[in-house]
Amino acid sequence: MTAISLTPRGGGTRHGSLVGRGARIVLLLLVGVAFAAPLFWLVLAPTKTESELTSLPPLAFGSFENVGTAWNNLMSFNDGMLLLWLTNSIAYSVAGVIIAVVAAIPAGYALAMYSFRGRQLVLTLTLIGMILPTAATVIPIYRELALVGLTNTAWAVILPSAFFPFGVYLTYLHFQTALPRELVEAAKVDGASELRVFLSLGLPLAKPAVALVTFFAFVATWNNYFLPYVMLVNDKLYTLQLGIATLLNSAPVINASNQSDLPIHKPEAALAALVAIVPIAIFFFVFQRFIGTGMLSGAVKE
Repeated sequence: MTAISLTPRGGGTRHGSLVGRGARIVLLLLVGVAFAAPLFWLVLAPTKTESELTSLPPLAFGSFENVGTAWNNLMSFNDGMLLLWLTNSIAYSVAGVIIAVVAAIPAGYALAMYSFRGRQLVLTLTLIGMILPTAATVIPIYRELALVGLTNTAWAVILPSAFFPFGVYLTYLHFQTALPRELVEAAKVDGASELRVFLSLGLPLAKPAVALVTFFAFVATWNNYFLPYVMLVNDKLYTLQLGIATLLNSAPVINASNQSDLPIHKPEAALAALVAIVPIAIFFFVFQRFIGTGMLSGAVKE
């Protein structure tokens, strides 16, 4: 007699698939917790006192009163210099982003739409500019700005930040895939000028690329530490990143041998880090929709 199997056909496969899916979910959850836990600790740290950071569980909540105390302690440094540094960072980042976008979008459009002598050389130099580490270019830029007397000024941070070859190449790739040359030629046949084609066809189709360039340029300028460190001497011109480093180095929170009387400890340091993160988080949420479409724009060329 032939044995009859009571196991449904494909049952083992489905069971193995469910087990594999469950294992992947568990693995993703563990990875998510590993990445999220430090962020939660950072958010909760200002709610505790210095002693509570070690006595309470890492993800325990302290009190909003402790947050107010930590904020007042930060503001006690040079009569609220932290707010001036925050304002400086916003001003430098916004100005640098505007110049970067105004320069990168037309440059990427020209590289994608036109063939001219030296085009390949410009693309090569753009790629080299992208891969060069920032530290390798700061000293030459410093010497250049020193020749025209712009060091220790706001322009010493804004102008180098506006040099954004990544934005040029990103825009170039976008126009290469998202804007057919036939459409450009048809507009020219209808009598549209080069500027009219760019403003009527190029810019409307470049909204996702503009959003990406704006976001990445803002993040790069906001997080830049070494450039302001080299360029600026006057602490009233400091960016937030440079100012926070100066503040923490002046307090015993980093260097235990520091005998400063500043009431800046680990909760204040965590709160200062949050102040530096919040603008980028806001910027990301505002541009999130455009960033998503920009990442995928031009991925499929018809």
